[in-house]
Amino acid sequence: MRIRGGRGTPDGGPAGAPAPGEGSDAAAGAGDEASPPGRRSPRAGPLASAWTRGAAAVLAGALPALAFPAPGLWWFAYLALVPWLLLIRTARSPRRAALDGWLGGIGFVVAVHHWLMPSLHVFIVLLAALLGLLWAPWGLLAARLLGGTPSAARGAAAVLVVPSGWLMIELVRSWEGLGGPWGLLGASQWEVGPALRLASVGGVWLVSLLVVAVNTGAVLLIADRAARTAAGALLVVCGLCVAAVAAWAPRPQSAGAGAVRIAVVQPGVVEGPGSVARRLDRGEELTRTLAGRDVDLVVWGESSIGAGAWQDPRTVRRLAELSRRVGADLLVNVDARQTDGSGRAGIFKSAVLVGPGGPTGDRYDKMRLVPFGEYVPARSLLGWATSVGRAAGEDRLRGDRQVVMALPDGARGLRIGPLVCFETAFPDMSRRLVRDGAQVIVAQSATSTFQHSWAPAQHASLGALRAAENGRPTVHATLTGISAAYGPRGERVGRPLSTDASAAEVFELPLARGETLYGRFGDWPVYGALAVLAVLCAVEGVRAFRKPVPGPR
Repeated sequence: MRIRGGRGTPDGGPAGAPAPGEGSDAAAGAGDEASPPGRRSPRAGPLASAWTRGAAAVLAGALPALAFPAPGLWWFAYLALVPWLLLIRTARSPRRAALDGWLGGIGFVVAVHHWLMPSLHVFIVLLAALLGLLWAPWGLLAARLLGGTPSAARGAAAVLVVPSGWLMIELVRSWEGLGGPWGLLGASQWEVGPALRLASVGGVWLVSLLVVAVNTGAVLLIADRAARTAAGALLVVCGLCVAAVAAWAPRPQSAGAGAVRIAVVQPGVVEGPGSVARRLDRGEELTRTLAGRDVDLVVWGESSIGAGAWQDPRTVRRLAELSRRVGADLLVNVDARQTDGSGRAGIFKSAVLVGPGGPTGDRYDKMRLVPFGEYVPARSLLGWATSVGRAAGEDRLRGDRQVVMALPDGARGLRIGPLVCFETAFPDMSRRLVRDGAQVIVAQSATSTFQHSWAPAQHASLGALRAAENGRPTVHATLTGISAAYGPRGERVGRPLSTDASAAEVFELPLARGETLYGRFGDWPVYGALAVLAVLCAVEGVRAFRKPVPGPR
């Protein structure tokens, strides 16, 4: 006689358990465990293996890197997230969805920052694993809204919520301590006119929202028939909004504002013994060629003057003589031990303005430093990083305020806002300079460590976004390329200096008046995304509260 297990299933299982062969997403997919021996999973396929699916997630997360320079496939950004989202929506459990998000985040971080490998070595894997965790909640969110058979209402919500979740990831990893806002998805659209107009309204954040919304709509069009109408309608709305912005958003006014001629001196790659002194000599040689070319300012790259040269009184005399010869002030960059205005002594990276009589007194000390490159976080714990990579042997000190520098009346009384290195990746810094009266944003950079990678092109492209966001021309000057200039609408001006160039180039930049909507209202898309997620949480909370609790059988 067969003994039953009580009031459960015929084979003695617990009440409510699925009968053999029925299965459920929760039971069959929890942890993505394999099916019992001898039984083939009803969802078996090329991604049935957890290892295969994990590798697919990493690869899918890496795809958006192709939209950035140097590949520069900007159009691909609007489809690059589709494979990743399609994978997430098929997750058989919440844990699998979070894992797909995390693994895809690892792929994204490694692909976008792969050029850091020679400097960080094993740290790039650790960094990617830590930052990748930011995408785990996004994986849960995407699976919740895109999984199964979404209704038209859920599909419409997905086009709003999934991009908002992505923007929160970009916001968190924009913190300087996590590496800064490098590789924001909207930055891939730096040479697309309508996208730059969108940036003038809501910054790079609004462009990121648009890109992820298009990807989400494309997933709904591909994967689910019920939500296609809503997805198509929302994509049309996105297109109409972009067209309306392009037509009606305020534009910077260049008429009557005049123009300014700014020269960039790029000495090129100088290596070997005595390279610091020889780079200074080359910079001086190139600057002398600018005599008689009616320039208003000459800009040298980051760390163009080393500690030894800056402490030599003859260097200041050489720079003052160059200023007199060219008829313009020089904005140089010093990486040396100095004392700032508050009396702190240490190594600063400083933009220093030098005129015919020597330093004018205008100096900006870099405020946001590169983790490991310019300081080691928690050096007492991670100081050993200096022995396995190119981490800073001594921490640089931070400046305490941004500075707007005024040039002499002979240079039309021009007011410039200096930034150093990856500070151009932070939208708030250039916005602050423009609000303080800067007419031109001037960035000094040195990417020679990553000369043969995608980094120089990615870094130079950021100038277009900062120019469009604020309606002010931007100059990006480097030691070894790529040096470039952009007009107040983000359009490229003149001929950029490539990574194999050693030259001085003069850019004639149109000045502009007026204020962009982004300059006036700031990061409002971020607050909008937060509001969308808050509404989602409220709706889910109310739904959970109203859900009846099952009573005893």
